[in-house]
This record gives sequence, structure tokens and C-alpha cells, in this order.
Amino acid sequence: MNGASLFTLGLDATEEQLYRHFLRNPHTLCDDVHLLLHVPRDTVREAHGRLAELGLLRRTEVTGTLSAADPEEAVERLTHLRLHDLHEQLQLVTRSRALVAELRAEQDVRSRPPQSVERMEVLSQIRTRIDDLAFFAREEILSVEPYAALTAENIEHSRPLDTRCLVRGVRIRSVILKESLTHPPTAAYLRELADQGAEIRVADSLSERILVYDRRTALVPVDPADTSRGALVTQQAGLVSNALALFEKIWSDATELPPSGEPDTAPQHLLSELEQRVLEQMCRVGKDETGARNLDISVRTYRRHIAELLRVLNATCRAHAALLARERGWI
Repeated sequence: MNGASLFTLGLDATEEQLYRHFLRNPHTLCDDVHLLLHVPRDTVREAHGRLAELGLLRRTEVTGTLSAADPEEAVERLTHLRLHDLHEQLQLVTRSRALVAELRAEQDVRSRPPQSVERMEVLSQIRTRIDDLAFFAREEILSVEPYAALTAENIEHSRPLDTRCLVRGVRIRSVILKESLTHPPTAAYLRELADQGAEIRVADSLSERILVYDRRTALVPVDPADTSRGALVTQQAGLVSNALALFEKIWSDATELPPSGEPDTAPQHLLSELEQRVLEQMCRVGKDETGARNLDISVRTYRRHIAELLRVLNATCRAHAALLARERGWI
């Protein structure tokens, strides 16, 4: 990470990801690792075969689990092979010994004292840790997610791991922002998870972001108002207990995820009564003068509300706004 890579020693991206995975998670099975790495199963199988051939991955005969070779041994072996093939790049290759310290740090992640608090500031590291924690969850995942919408990339990244957890019987309880239900792709994905067994509730407002795995590990932002400042991961019993108590309070105050098309997904919390009536007029009449007269307001006021509706719906024009409003059940 942080720019260091095993590519200069002859490993491709998948091989390096797989090696690092087993550094973080020794004595585990290779099953379903392709979901965590987001690559095809056959690609992981090929990477596993090459790492085993190089001596970087070893299988325990009794349990059938896999462990990565010690970082220093692995780097020494790869360096020797690389120097043998590319002697003219000796200086570049020998610099790679600096990877030992970084790989050792990754190896130590899962053996840190359970009372420690780890701070991460690099987004890629936070995402990797979240994926690892979800992948190895055995009983329950709790989350409070104050997002207003998920991108298509977010959904495609999360779907395999979320589905795997639910299929394996991991209980998922999530509280999400009610506003997110006005974003069709996000609402569809949340209901997809609910159909698979996830328990989802909604809240009118959320400021906290909480993730708790198996009631033993909690992840929270360093600054809830600015998530770019990083995240804290802890197994300290007192801190995890506080995170659990806060989650349960938010959960008890939240409401059940409404089925698609129910009135709870309507925009009362976004639009005033007048804006709702303007929206209905905009969809029914062609002229602003007619709509304004029907509502007994000025044309200027009517048009100002139309502009606000376009902003709320994130629409490019009135026809687009009408289409989005109908898709969301607002009219």
C-alpha cells in the first residue's frame, strides 16, 4: 500500500492481493475469496497455483487452510528469482526489500491486542478493512448509514459481500436515511437486501456512522462531520459497548422499511404543501399562467417553485422532473 507493490518482483495484481489477504488472515480457507477480491474464481485459482509454486502460499495438511510465507522470506525468494531473470535491473529490485516492513505491518493487523484503537486515514485502507470485517463476520453486522444515495459502483462493490453474508446466515441490521428511499437505485438495492433477509429501518435524520461486527469490533469515523479525516477501528470492550448502545437507541427510534409504493416513500418530508400542489400542476397543465391561476399565486412564484422542484428531483427539465416524480410515487 502507500505506493509499495510486489509488481516489480513479478507478481500481478491478483497474486499480490491474494498474498496480502492471507497475511492478514492466516489459516483460513480459499473458498469465496474471489468475492472479497472482486475477481473471477478462475483468476484466483490461477493466482493461488502460482503463489503455491513460488512457495508464498502453503496449505496445512491437517486442516486444509492456507497461510502466507513470512514477508521477509517471500521477498527474498521473489528477489532471487527476479535477479536471476533481470540482472540488469538489480538496483531497482533490491530496493523492494523495503516491502518487508510494510508486509510485516499487515501481518500484525489481526494479532494486535484486542484493547487497541487503530486509526486509518487512507480511504483505500478503510475500504479494505470494511471488506475484511464483513467477509469474516460470523454472527451479526450492525450499521448506521447516513447516506442520501448509493452510486452504481457502491452497489456493485457491496452486493457480493452482502449477499454472501446473508446466505451464510449472518444477521444484518441497518438504519438508513429516509431520504435515500427517494433515490430509485438505492431504494431498489435496499429492498433487494431486505428480500434476502436483511433487517432495515429508516430514520428522518442521521448524523452518526456506525459499523459493528459480531459485537466485538466497531468502526466509526474520526470526525462524523468530515469522514475524509479517517476512521477508528477498535475491539476495546468499553468503546464497542458504547457503539452498541448508540446503535440500539437509533434502531429503536427508527421505523420499518416501507414496502415499495407505500405513502411513506412520498415526499412530504421534502416538499411543502404548496410545492406538492405545484408539482401536481406542473405535471397536469402546460402553461405556467394556468398552473399559477389554479393555485391562486403569481406566475413568478409558481416558476420559482418549479425551479426548486427541478433541484430537489435533480431533473434536467420539467418533463424529466415529471417522470422522476412518477417513478418515486410522488404524484
